[in-house]
Amino acid sequence: MHYVHAKGILSAQNRMNLYRGCSHGCIYCDSRSRCYHMEHDFEDIEVKENAIELLERTLRRKRSKCMLGTGAMTDPYIPLEEQLGYVRKALALADQYEFGVTLITKSNRVLRDLDLLQSIHEKTKCVVQMTLTTFDEALCRKLEPNVSTTKERFEALKRLQEAGIPTVVWLCPILPFLNDTEENIQGILHYCMDAKVYGVICFGMGVTLREGNREYFYRQLDRLFPGMKEQYIRVYGNRYELNSPRNRELMELFHQTCEKNHIIHDNRQIFAYLSTFEQKSQNGQLSLFD
Repeated sequence: MHYVHAKGILSAQNRMNLYRGCSHGCIYCDSRSRCYHMEHDFEDIEVKENAIELLERTLRRKRSKCMLGTGAMTDPYIPLEEQLGYVRKALALADQYEFGVTLITKSNRVLRDLDLLQSIHEKTKCVVQMTLTTFDEALCRKLEPNVSTTKERFEALKRLQEAGIPTVVWLCPILPFLNDTEENIQGILHYCMDAKVYGVICFGMGVTLREGNREYFYRQLDRLFPGMKEQYIRVYGNRYELNSPRNRELMELFHQTCEKNHIIHDNRQIFAYLSTFEQKSQNGQLSLFD
């Protein structure tokens, strides 16, 4: 861990990263890619020491309310969060100034902040997005070794639903020759049905590899699945998009299952929902803002 002094905290899209880097160890993580210009070891978490001060100043001065987002580059609930509590402080500010929040995580640590998530959702809108990739628990522990297992995330999704917090699932990445099976997709979607998620985001059955994350991914394949790297290179070469040979049939299964069970599966519709700010009045009615 190391500290930096940040000049700003919110992007033009009102997203923030309180930390840079991650210790979850997911073998496919795109955030390792060199294009993001992370000038430190990925596991050496960069902490924006003045993030909370910047966020309060920014929210206090904002002319209009909006949805705030976090988690696109770094999971907000890395273990370091238990020590520093930056995410909880940021949620408390969103609650105080009545901004909406959506966050992406793979950790059931999100339940620690259930009280704040509920308070935000009572005033505006709070949506928790959870990534699910691998139904098989043993395989999940290999692909995503230092984070909550898929079953633990599913149980967190159920707790959130019971608490009235809407949820969205990211079904990605699906790794060719590892978890691109009907059993895997059906298992994850069954979890989504049980947890009554609002929608499932899926861009296709496959994974993307760029300089930086490709090398790390292949080292992990050599360690965990001997011979698999050679199969990837033989089939895909140096492509950026590595679509599963079963992409078409698995996407049909995905869309049909979601449609049958009334789960939103149009990515554009889900993103529109996530970005739309809702102000709840005292009589419980909603006012919508883009």
